[in-house]
Amino acid sequence: MTDTHPDEFAMIGAALAAVNDATRPDPHPVPAPVKKPSIALMGEFSAGKSTLSNLLIGQNPLPVKVTATQLPPVRISHGSGQAWREDRAGVIHPLEIDQLCEVSPTDTRLVQIFAEAELLTLCDLIDMPGISDPNMDAGVWQDVIGQADGVIWCTHATQAWRQSEAAVWEEHSERLAKTSILLLTRCDKLLTEGDRERVLKRVRRETEGLFAASFPISLTRAVEGRDDPVLWGASGAEAFSLHFIELLYALQGHDPQGAGSDPRPASVSLTPSCLAAQPEYDEVVVDTGEENSVRPQRVTLERAPRRATRPVDGETRRLGQF
Repeated sequence: MTDTHPDEFAMIGAALAAVNDATRPDPHPVPAPVKKPSIALMGEFSAGKSTLSNLLIGQNPLPVKVTATQLPPVRISHGSGQAWREDRAGVIHPLEIDQLCEVSPTDTRLVQIFAEAELLTLCDLIDMPGISDPNMDAGVWQDVIGQADGVIWCTHATQAWRQSEAAVWEEHSERLAKTSILLLTRCDKLLTEGDRERVLKRVRRETEGLFAASFPISLTRAVEGRDDPVLWGASGAEAFSLHFIELLYALQGHDPQGAGSDPRPASVSLTPSCLAAQPEYDEVVVDTGEENSVRPQRVTLERAPRRATRPVDGETRRLGQF
């Protein structure tokens, strides 16, 4: 029998040690990177999606001469990188921002742009075309909705939750209901408080279980109220923004209470800085279907107004001003 050389013993020992090291738990594991959720902004044509985008990121990400209604879905991410577009064949093309007006949904599936905004450190936004835009095929946005982890659906308060909206959302609510928010925009256009409460009552009844939460809001007043705490709160932006930030934390898998072994990232808030010193609101936990999750509370009414009917396409309610 051939004797084993001492060097071979050393090599065998080193190999066994390497195996042991590979199977031994790392005392200082590196956490897996958190995937940023994508939130789609959806709704009927001219329901306020672009104004909502402006409110969320504090700027208009598109050139003045370009409107989102002319474009395919636009994904907005944090940073200052090179914009690009993806064509129908899946090929990526660099894009200059001032060339956006030349982009057509006919040959472009998705536009990617970047902006330096605090909210975009928590999520990407996807500004979708209107679901019933007569000048755009529904396939333009249907190709991209699968990328969304949640939706903020804008419905015009004077024609809230039309049959066309309900039909489209029915196709996606099973996957997205627990991580989506319904906004009743332009609530300041409803003539009286009674009209406002009646519309809210009907919409919440018809959308029960289809969204995690619903809020009335005046987006234009919210934008104007960034430096005015009274206007900001009256617009409905404060209640919505608190729920939305909590939803994003929950989608990232962070402890909703920000305690224990699952610390949150640096705090992000849409609340104007002049409100930062105000008392904290109750935490809101989003029901994502996971164990121990809680559905966020809905906005409730103290009285039950009379039943209202869902408007059909083309019907407009009374308009007025505060």
